Amino acid sequence: MNWDQWRDAFPVTKNRIFLDHAKVAPLPERVQERVAAFLKDACEHGTANYPKWMAETDRVRARFAELINADEGEVAFVKNTSEGISIVANGIDWKAGDNVVIPNIEFPANVYPWMNLKRLGVEVRWVKSVRGRVPFEQIAAQVNNRTRVVSVSSVECNSGFRNDLGKIGAFCKEKGIYFCVDAIQSLGVLPMDVKRDHIDFLAADGHKWLLSVEGLGGFYISKRVLENIYPAVVGWDSVVNANDYLNYDFTFRPGARRYEEGSFNVMSIFAFGAALDILLEVGIENIEQRVKGLGDVIMDRVKQRGGKIVNSTEPGERSGIVSFTLNCDLEKLKTYLADTNVSLTIRDGLIRLSPHFYNNESDIDLCFENIDAFLKK
Repeated sequence: MNWDQWRDAFPVTKNRIFLDHAKVAPLPERVQERVAAFLKDACEHGTANYPKWMAETDRVRARFAELINADEGEVAFVKNTSEGISIVANGIDWKAGDNVVIPNIEFPANVYPWMNLKRLGVEVRWVKSVRGRVPFEQIAAQVNNRTRVVSVSSVECNSGFRNDLGKIGAFCKEKGIYFCVDAIQSLGVLPMDVKRDHIDFLAADGHKWLLSVEGLGGFYISKRVLENIYPAVVGWDSVVNANDYLNYDFTFRPGARRYEEGSFNVMSIFAFGAALDILLEVGIENIEQRVKGLGDVIMDRVKQRGGKIVNSTEPGERSGIVSFTLNCDLEKLKTYLADTNVSLTIRDGLIRLSPHFYNNESDIDLCFENIDAFLKK
């Protein structure tokens, strides 16, 4: 794989040391070009090419399905991860006393949609993490005969811990429990197979490892459980014969498109499609190997400086995130690095680096040279 060739496709490399894909990714040049072409078309021709735009939405939906090994009819576009999880949370026929099980280190997108169900008498049961890890045994211990959903992140946002989705999914299938996954910290960098892992629902915005824009992502719902999740938000495009506007027929579309209630964010779908094309062209397995190799370099540099690595180093628990601590004023370090054009995340007492496949070892060394300069000051 000619990684330097791909590096040239990311203009950010000319301006910044960017190691923060777990936050918001810079856009590849191809994404910019695809969006610019759409805008030019819309500007010069109005909606004359609207059928082509809709054909592109279908193509991109199929590409997202390919990424996660789903059927095309099982995926829909959502504006963000929170919306996808909320479709599930608000669509289940809950009974007072039911519960949902989630880890206590989840990003809020996988917390508040479930806490919002308190008004219906639904309990949130918290899985206690252990040093940034979510032990499977702790998940199983929180499940009882009123558990309807187990919902986890594929990768935990701060520690970078990679949950064993296959093991959790098999457990949920055996118990007759829905399995929901917030996949935003793994899609685009780690392989995903919703069928293999018995995942019922999955959601992810496109602006992190998927290298697309904010405000557009993908949602998966298994055809096994589709009819069990009632669309809480309904619009003109949720139904069959949606374009026969005045012939009202309140029959939902047969697949996941019933959750796409209105007009599409076409511009962002064009961006999403361009990014998916890049990722699938490079190959997710290749990306995983590349990013983990860069993670090895980061962890080596941390050890050289006496830092403490927080993320798990076990092969099956690693992701694209490397989190660590250094003995210094992290708020001042955060400001210093921002002023020296280094992009990473510092929060909750951790330094978090998240390189992508186009990064290289020089990026990492330059990052740590800037950290060294701060420490000397």
